[in-house]
Amino acid sequence: TIFLPGFLSGHVKHYNNLKYLEYEIYLNNELIGTHAFNFEKDKNILSVTTNGKFKVKKLGIELMNYSTKTTETYVNGKLNNYISETFQNDKRKYVILTFNKAKKHFEIDGSSFKGSTDSNSIVGSWWNHEIIKKNTQISAVSGRILPQKVKFLGKKELILFDKKYKALKFNFLSNDNKPMNKKKINFNVWYDEKTLLWLKMSYEKLGQWEYRLKNYTFH
Repeated sequence: TIFLPGFLSGHVKHYNNLKYLEYEIYLNNELIGTHAFNFEKDKNILSVTTNGKFKVKKLGIELMNYSTKTTETYVNGKLNNYISETFQNDKRKYVILTFNKAKKHFEIDGSSFKGSTDSNSIVGSWWNHEIIKKNTQISAVSGRILPQKVKFLGKKELILFDKKYKALKFNFLSNDNKPMNKKKINFNVWYDEKTLLWLKMSYEKLGQWEYRLKNYTFH
């Protein structure tokens, strides 16, 4: 079940003038990495490339070295393909997704899933606010199919890097029967009420993780 404010509608074309997003990644309030998104528009094609990385250390020992690169391509506002490659220490994960026009579904070759899924699903890359209206997301890292339920938690004032935002807060939760500590999705996500930019994400996984929007630019 998705409970959403009726005024929140739109399309990926809403982001046609967006050029750049930069997030800082924190673990237990300590800066550990960054994730940047670059947007390029050419007539009816929107390309989104990302580059993210972080390192987790304890007592000087490196516990996790994570890096990811992704490319999303939209044609006339619809996702046409998505490619990602992610390394967590020495383990490689990947997704190659294409839209099959004849069958009107996504075909996925991923490290955790190989097969097809409904074209109404969305890749969980978070910058696109349309994710709040979907019942299923596709893991941006492994291609796994993840049923979700979304709850609107209200309007909140958010301050990030001395900037004030009027934010819309949502909770995303795996729609399955697993106990809370076993769910793949349990995130709080904030979007700007005016621009619909993804502002922040927080979740618990061996500590408190946060993605915070630091910089953004428009064409």
